Amino acid sequence: MGQSKLRAIIVGMFALALAGCESVAELDTTGKDSPTYQGFVGQNAIVTGSKHYAAGNFGLAEKNFRAAVEATPANSRAWLGLAASYDQLGRYELADRAYALLLKQEGRKASILNNQAYSYILRGDMHKARPLLQEAQALAPENTIITGNLELANS
Repeated sequence: MGQSKLRAIIVGMFALALAGCESVAELDTTGKDSPTYQGFVGQNAIVTGSKHYAAGNFGLAEKNFRAAVEATPANSRAWLGLAASYDQLGRYELADRAYALLLKQEGRKASILNNQAYSYILRGDMHKARPLLQEAQALAPENTIITGNLELANS
């Protein structure tokens, strides 16, 4: 069995796991440039990146989220994970770029503003963090994480 056939079978197995009731025959997994293939690559990288992030393996998380962004550039979850990973690695200039792109792509959502503000908290810049957290809290007043971050920025 050739390497490309083996790759197609593996991608097909991921497709079944991720797509639920779709059959492999309905999926276009024949080429690396196909949207379906890229979507599965991106989704798998997000899942793996999230696991590494939760385990504190921020370098591996960054690597996986970067792969997800490259495979699926419009995926906001991939961009948010990449930005958060950059923050944890102290690569704030790259985090700022990721947050800027994410805000342009998704708009001013509470989750994005909260993460961007937390980035400033990590840098010790409470002056920039506070207004972002206040805006996030206005958008999601019940969110206890935003409330906690605002208390942290105000202390």
